[in-house]
Order: sequence, then structure tokens, then C-alpha cells
Amino acid sequence: MDMEARTPAQIAERVATIGLAKSQNTTRQLALLALMAGAFIALGALFYTLVISDSSFGAGPTRLIGGLAFSVGLVLVLVAGGELFTGNTLMVLPWLNQDFTLAAMMRNWTIVYAGNLVGALMIAAFVVQSGVLDSANLSTTAAAMAQAKLDLTATEALFRGILCNMLVCLAVWMSYAAHTVTGKVVAVLLPIAAFVAVGFEHSVANMYVVPVAMFEGIVAYDVLGFLRNLIFVTLGNIVGGGVLVAGVYWAVFQK
Repeated sequence: MDMEARTPAQIAERVATIGLAKSQNTTRQLALLALMAGAFIALGALFYTLVISDSSFGAGPTRLIGGLAFSVGLVLVLVAGGELFTGNTLMVLPWLNQDFTLAAMMRNWTIVYAGNLVGALMIAAFVVQSGVLDSANLSTTAAAMAQAKLDLTATEALFRGILCNMLVCLAVWMSYAAHTVTGKVVAVLLPIAAFVAVGFEHSVANMYVVPVAMFEGIVAYDVLGFLRNLIFVTLGNIVGGGVLVAGVYWAVFQK
């Protein structure tokens, strides 16, 4: 068996094949796998909250270590199995190949986005009921994270969403080059750590970070502010992954 990493052109072929399969999944499959992915990303965000709390390493090293911790969410999605909206923006590549219709892609995105939201909210509710934010003294960090997202302007949220999903989709893209679980994990770590450490915005992570702080009562309920953040971050994620990664690589390798 050839264990050499797949070339970028071969990755593009794999993205096309996987995207076509995603467009054909049943609603039940998509919904359940999306719920799992939303939960995985939320657990990664919780792990990040723990790692950066009360750190004495300084801002840069702390956020780097936290980013590595957060990457467990995407590792779980790619290895254990899940449907993640941000990663599924790579479906733009096979759609541009006319492998399926725009309606089929939007169906996938809609079901997966809703499932991710349910999964993230479920974990947020479970975390609050578990009391872990109080027992581990994480409430201050969780509140600061949520408020920082609510305070972003629309422009900031949009462009941080673009930059975030460029890195997320590049992590997914590179994981398709690997033939082993170890290879997938290694491919994911640094791009995800980079987006988290710099402070870019991931729509599915925000589906947990803001609600958990509201449910815990450590930030004021601001549903409109949350939705506003989510809308602009989501639009940015679509541009970053769908246009600047999938679209560019389609033009290079598939057009």
C-alpha cells in the first residue's frame, strides 16, 4: 500500500468524492452526525476554556496551548465521524464540478447547521447542569469569551469568520492527504491552533460559547446580539471555506 501523502491534486479528487457522498446522505444520517459534530466542537471549546484559565504562561503561549486543546473537537469530527457545517463548505468544489445541484448542497448545509446548533446547545445545557464551570472556577473565563464575541462589530465578525474557515478548511483539506489516524491528527493541530490563538471566529464554536455563558447567568441574555454575531460569522465562514479554499483549489485542479 502506498503510504505517501496524497498530492494536492489527489486531495481535490478526494474532496469531490466525499462531497458527492455528503450530498446523498439521508436526512437522518445528516442530522445525527451533525448533532455529534456540534457536541464535539462544544467539548473542544470547553477544554479550551479550562486550559487557558489561570494560566501563567503569557497570552501567546496560553492561547497556543488552548488552541491545541480546542483541536480535539475537529479531530473527533474527522476520526470518530461527524458532519460539520464549516468543513462542509468544501462541498463548493464538487458543486462547481456540477456533481450535484445547488439545492442539494443547500439541503446539506441547512440540516447540518441546524444539527450543529442542537448539539452545541445540548452540551451547553449539560455543562451548566454539571456545575463544572463553578467547580473548576471557569466562569470568569467563559464570561469573558462570550462577551468578547458579543462585542464584535459586524465587520469584525465577518472577516474573523473568513479567516477562521480558511484555516479550518485547510486543516480538513490536509487531513485528506493522510492515510492514518496519526496523520490526520497531525494535519489538523496547527491550523486549528492558529485560528483559535489569533482569535478568529468559528460559527459552530460560537453556538456553544455564547449560550453556555447565558445559561450559566454570567453574561446578560442577548439573543439578538448572539444571532447577529452568528449570522456574520457564518457568512464569513462560507466565504473563507467555500470561496477562498474550495473555489480556489477547484480553479487550480478541477476546472
